[in-house]
Amino acid sequence: MKVLGINCSPRKGGNTEILIREVFSALEKEGIKTEFFQIGGQKVHGCIACMKCRKKADGICHQNNEVINKCIGRMVKADAIIIGSPVYHADISADAKALIEVSSYALGASGRPLKRKLGAGVVAVRRGGAIHSFDSINHFFLINEMIIPGSSYWNIGIGREKGEVLKDEEGMKTMRVLGENMAWLLKKIKSKN
Repeated sequence: MKVLGINCSPRKGGNTEILIREVFSALEKEGIKTEFFQIGGQKVHGCIACMKCRKKADGICHQNNEVINKCIGRMVKADAIIIGSPVYHADISADAKALIEVSSYALGASGRPLKRKLGAGVVAVRRGGAIHSFDSINHFFLINEMIIPGSSYWNIGIGREKGEVLKDEEGMKTMRVLGENMAWLLKKIKSKN
């Protein structure tokens, strides 16, 4: 079993990455493999409705979106996906939005291969917009017929400067509980198959 964590923050080693890796630590303690994918700060483009992915139905973007296409390939192979984003102007980052738009549209045309995989959003926030961002990510999971596990609170960590989320004890605990719940649910699903 493997969980893919996608960091949509352009700030490598920042609060979003710290939160994803905290979820990973709980997953790894339960014997679940993890893979980290950095999409934030890379060359990505939002959907332009060219419809090539719909016509070809191959699950990829045909607009020179190689980073997103690599991520799509990893998403299809993973058993669960974490999408992490910082909050920018009360919503997810532009890179997260591009990933969600492009992958959802391309994969929707290719038979919905994310169906019944686990999906968890992780949000790093300074102040406002956290719930809206969390909701934006969860809409991606829901439209792709994915399963969203819960935690002890919403999957949000509070901090502005790099590493500041480490001071948010409740946020860090929420990430650990999320990892534990994801591991439990993955094992239950796999035992039934």
